Amino acid sequence: MRRVTTSPSEFTPRVRLQGTAGRTGTLSTPHGEIATPAFVPVGTKATVKTVLPESVAALGAQAVLANAYHLYLQPGPEIVDQAGGLGAFMNWPGPTYTDSGGFQVMSLGVGFKKVISMDVPAGGQAVRQDDSAVAPGKERLANVDDDGVTFKSHIDGSRHRFTPEVSMQIQHQLGADIIFAFDELTTLMNTRGYQEESLERTRQWAIRCLAEHNRLSVERSHRPQQALWGVVQGAQYEDLRRKATRDLVELSRIDQENGGKGFGGYGIGGALEKTNLGTIVGWVTDELPEEAPRHLLGISEPDDVFTAIENGADTFDCVSPTRVARNGAIYSFDGRYNITNAKYRNDFRPLDEELDNYSTQYTRAYLHHLFRAKEGLASTLATLHNLSFTITLVDRARRAIEEGNYFEYRDEFLARYYARSAR
Repeated sequence: MRRVTTSPSEFTPRVRLQGTAGRTGTLSTPHGEIATPAFVPVGTKATVKTVLPESVAALGAQAVLANAYHLYLQPGPEIVDQAGGLGAFMNWPGPTYTDSGGFQVMSLGVGFKKVISMDVPAGGQAVRQDDSAVAPGKERLANVDDDGVTFKSHIDGSRHRFTPEVSMQIQHQLGADIIFAFDELTTLMNTRGYQEESLERTRQWAIRCLAEHNRLSVERSHRPQQALWGVVQGAQYEDLRRKATRDLVELSRIDQENGGKGFGGYGIGGALEKTNLGTIVGWVTDELPEEAPRHLLGISEPDDVFTAIENGADTFDCVSPTRVARNGAIYSFDGRYNITNAKYRNDFRPLDEELDNYSTQYTRAYLHHLFRAKEGLASTLATLHNLSFTITLVDRARRAIEEGNYFEYRDEFLARYYARSAR
């Protein structure tokens, strides 16, 4: 095998958060450095919905994450490749991530749209396990076998097939700095037996991803080199999560010994019930080498930021700030509130009086009016604000770790944010 260059993403740990797995660090990529921990806004279709890439950068975002599944369907990876890669295509100058498409193939394939519930119902009762579950009233559009996944497009019903090799080919054409191995998404609904089968399938797919990634890295040496990160599955089972992590680390070691790149980092994916988020992330990071960067694939609310950081996640993405913004939900340091409520009709304060960003030039009354009038600018301003809030939250957490007052910052933030559900 011809030797390929080593992984182009390098992580340097900086300051440890005492008594936890948390740390600050620097993740270097061909398109710039990321100071960690860092929040990565989601730009699913090569756009953070409703806002300019320049605006996202101006808020302090260090990287964006796009989706291989959606960009495969529209406009097609060959178009992005011709443009010079994801960053050039969307006019984003910094680091980029793409996920493998596995989550969307599975979630859309069983009719769950963008969200598969990972929460255990009130009272702690386990969900009914059913490996054939689909959303009510939907048909199964994705079918998994050991070689890959056959699925129907959610756009026009056309049939497609993803394999580990196809996912790597798509992501190489998309040209992101950090790409993820193709894995099978499982949920809390799946049985233990299926989780075990799926874990081995994902391990085998990871071997194929490494091989294809190495081949393409040589073939496409004229392009900036990309880092492939493995994805840890295992749902809510500690033994499966730890095994999956150890397996991927070993695969990376063997690949590097044979002249390959190995994994440049690791993603933590799959079923992560909110109440056990920190525990599950901790199992994984406990098994990873210190120098390995870790990305948590999707979080939800502001409290998850602290949970992720303290359990060793270096970067994480989240669609919630932008998604809820388009429905009028505003993040503030005094809690989340809905700007469409009547009490904001003549409220001329900024959306949050402590944030200094572009949207602070506009009042609550004005944004209330825009939403009521169904003006597109409403979503733009709300999205900019929520992104700024989340970026600021994480930036302050990183600075607090370095200054030694992280826990004071966390406790003060959470006490204030959750003191009232709305203002």
